[in-house]
Amino acid sequence: MKDSNFEMQVENRTFTKRFDINFALVILALNVIGLINLYSATNSASAAQMSRLFNQQLIWLCVGWGIFFFTTILDYKFFKRFAFVFYAINIVALVLVSFYGKKFYGAQRWLDLGFFRYQPSETMKLAMVLVMARVLSRYEAQNGLGIKELLVPLGLTAIPVLLTVKQPDLGTGILILAVCVSMIMFVGVRKPILIAAIVTGLVAAPVLWSFGLKKYQKNRILTFVDPGRDPRGTGYNSIQSKIAVGSGRILGKGFRKGTQSQLEFLPERHTDFIYSVLSEEHGFIGSVATFGLFLTLYWMALRIATQARDKFGALITVGVLAYLFWHVTVNIGMVIGLLPIVGVPLPLLSYGGSSMLATMAGLGLISGVAYRKYLF
Repeated sequence: MKDSNFEMQVENRTFTKRFDINFALVILALNVIGLINLYSATNSASAAQMSRLFNQQLIWLCVGWGIFFFTTILDYKFFKRFAFVFYAINIVALVLVSFYGKKFYGAQRWLDLGFFRYQPSETMKLAMVLVMARVLSRYEAQNGLGIKELLVPLGLTAIPVLLTVKQPDLGTGILILAVCVSMIMFVGVRKPILIAAIVTGLVAAPVLWSFGLKKYQKNRILTFVDPGRDPRGTGYNSIQSKIAVGSGRILGKGFRKGTQSQLEFLPERHTDFIYSVLSEEHGFIGSVATFGLFLTLYWMALRIATQARDKFGALITVGVLAYLFWHVTVNIGMVIGLLPIVGVPLPLLSYGGSSMLATMAGLGLISGVAYRKYLF
């Protein structure tokens, strides 16, 4: 009995030593900010709806932390073995969306599971991180990846990107592509190939504009350049968001006192425009402090990547970091008028189950890499 208690104490001390508590505290701080912000954003809704949204987010957050600790303790090499299985499952889910997906606001992106509306494109990003980490970790390209080495990762990327754009969800498709390209660039690409890719992109841009984009997607880009061209239509969201952000000034209007959000001028204030609510009510100080927490999270993830015990662990960390970076950059750029309006949630703050669970799972993978940096 004494030996059992001693072993348990040693195990607890070992967990405390290996577990990166500071990394978890930064995530928790963003979770708390997200809950406070969500409570305020839904304040103008009916009491029943407000309670439902807040309680659902609490449930997803609790489940998310369970997933976080599970993926921390589980050896991340498990995900290396089953990376292609996760990839295939998510591809099947994306295909099923085309046939059985639920439509909201003209987009077919969700599978109705009864108790939960599942968005496969969110978990697809995480599956891409795992499969790209497995594929890229095999290469030892001193001078960068060549055409032969790029065929498999680019082919694996193209399938989910095309399926996501078809929904239509151009924003998420671009984010999946951005995450994969970031991981490829981390490994390195031969300079002639990189130059050829840039030139091809510049040449293809006019063709994509003429034949690849739908009318509403073109309108979003044109409205981004000049929101005043359609202030009550496609430019409405951008204008109202910038009013909310600007009206917060230095210290903000105060908790639950934002006029744009409380009077419901601001659309999708609990999801895509949650940062607008934060900026209006807590001002420049609150929005910069929140952005500073994300920067701290990036720095911690980079430090963990440099300390990873193998290339696969480093690539997982870089992939999840790219996932967070591009989501935060696109969302904040969108709400302050620096980027076109696309349906991209702000990780850890926006309301939504699929996004929250995928983000916490990804952060758990980083935590798992940090947890095992002491094992040799």
